[in-house]
This record gives sequence, C-alpha cells and structure tokens, in this order.
Amino acid sequence: MKIDGFLLAMLGAIFLAFVAPELGAPGGPLHMGLVTTLGIGFVFFLHGANLSRDALKAGAANWRIHAAVQGSTFVLFPLIGFAIFFGLPLLLTYEVRLGLFFLCALPSTISSSVAMTSLARGNVPAAVFDASLSGIIGMIVTPMLIATVVAVGGTSFPVLPAILDIALTLLLPFAIGQAMRPLIAAWLVANKRIINLLDRGVIVLIVYSAFCESTASGLWRQYSPWVIAEIALFAAALLALVLWLTAALARAWGFSLPDEVTTVFCGSKKSLANGAPIAKILFAGSPALGMIMLPVILYHQMQLIVCSILARRYAARATTPGGGESTMARARQS
Repeated sequence: MKIDGFLLAMLGAIFLAFVAPELGAPGGPLHMGLVTTLGIGFVFFLHGANLSRDALKAGAANWRIHAAVQGSTFVLFPLIGFAIFFGLPLLLTYEVRLGLFFLCALPSTISSSVAMTSLARGNVPAAVFDASLSGIIGMIVTPMLIATVVAVGGTSFPVLPAILDIALTLLLPFAIGQAMRPLIAAWLVANKRIINLLDRGVIVLIVYSAFCESTASGLWRQYSPWVIAEIALFAAALLALVLWLTAALARAWGFSLPDEVTTVFCGSKKSLANGAPIAKILFAGSPALGMIMLPVILYHQMQLIVCSILARRYAARATTPGGGESTMARARQS
C-alpha cells in the first residue's frame, strides 16, 4: 500500500506541536484560532457546493438502508460509547473516555464512504444520500450527545449555544455553497485536486492547533505512551465490532450485496473532516482537546486501511455468479 501523504502531514503537524507548541497555541504568533475558523467555513462552503442534488434524489428512496446507516451512526455507536464512558472509569481517564465517546458521537464521513462504496461496487447513490444526511444530522445530534455525558459528570455544557455555533460555522457555509453550486460546479470539477488539498490542509491545521494547545498546557506529560496504545486498541476493537454488526444487520434484513456494501461502509465510518471542526467548537479552550481528538485521528486511519481491503473483497464477490443476490434470495433458491 502507498504511504498516505495525509497521514504523514498529520504526524508532521503533531511533531511540530510537540517541538514548538507556543507557535500554534492560543495567543501565539500564527493566530491559529482565526486561521482555522476561516478555513473551516471555506471548506464547508466547498462541501456544500460539491454536493449534487441529483445524486441525493437518486439515493433517497431506499429507506431500509437509511434506517440501517443512521441507526448504526447515531444509535449503535453512541450506545457503545456510553458503555465505555460510564463502564470503564477505573480503567480509562476522563479525557480518554470523553475522546472515545466523542468518536462514537460523530457523523459518518462523506468522501471515503462514497469512494469505498464505489470501489466495492455498492449502491453509490444511497451512499451519497446517507453520508450527506449523516453530516447534517451530526451538527445537531453530536453536541446533544456530548452534553449528555458531560452533564452526568457534573459539568455544565451549553448545548444550545454549541448547536448555534456549529450551525453558523458549518451549516451556514454549507448551505451557501449548495445555493451557489450551479455557478461554480464546473470550476470545482476542474480543480478537484486543489479542493481536496484545501480540505485536508484545514484538518491538518486543526490537528496542529489542538496539539499545540494540549502540549502548551502540559497535558501530555500526564500520560505514558501506553495510553496512546490503549486508545489505538479500543479504536481497532470498535471498528471491528461495528463492521461485523453492520454486515450482520444487512444480511438479516436480506439486503442485496450492493446495499450491504453501502450499509457497512457508511454505517461504520466516522468523519475526521467533520469531527475536527466540531471538536474545535465544542471543546474550545480545553487543554484536553488534543487527547479528545486522538481517538478520531487513529480511527480515521484504521478505517481507511481496513475498508480498502474489505472493498476489494466485496468487489471480488460482486464479480462471481450470484454474488450480488441478497442472503434471503440465496436461501430461497437453495
């Protein structure tokens, strides 16, 4: 497999944050707060402009896929997150548990979900619809879920101001981009590579800013390297569990192979592109921001590697005779 340039860029940003945190910390000379806020707004404007209404209409009809994907994203994942947050206080620190729960509360990713579904010969229109719908739902549901666990810990969390802040920072630019799509769609297609670089560049800047803040506060001196390994282990176990559960659900409902592919890939993914901006808004000023984002960063890379392998296996199944039939259909034939 090729070396992921995006991963290298994030690792480089984290390294720089450890070496010279004062540059990107609040009040530093780079003014990362303003830079990332403007970058986030621009990126979500581009996300809105890139979203095809025809693709959304094409994928809107299959309600069972939508129920499976959104149920996995906003019911199954949070239930697992609640079990980790409330069930393991003796094993994991508060910041680690909050980071793992934040991972579970995030919406699905758009670009990689659709790309993996296409590679695996799945139902691409449904993937576009569900991944896009998940991102919009997450702007409201994610802060509400975070408010629930934070409130139980005895800390007040202003959920309505958080939702309003997310709406103004993410949803408003997204809506403006969607409204302007007829005017700039051709330009976006012609400059797709530049758009992708801008998107990933803003995420790298957010990661850099978060780790600068956490390093400057002395957070990382409180944890051993084993904590990072522990988080990676939990992230890997979470990914394996949800991949298995979404596949089992799709087969139990008798989905065709293309619909199973969409359910598995859209229902198991978590969005770093949405997660980084949402974390910056919800946990603004928190020295634990880097630790809270770490599970999302690790899970993001794991899901890309594992789902790339799965996509090729699904594609191979789709080329075999009868490979695209549903589980129930094959059972009836036998």
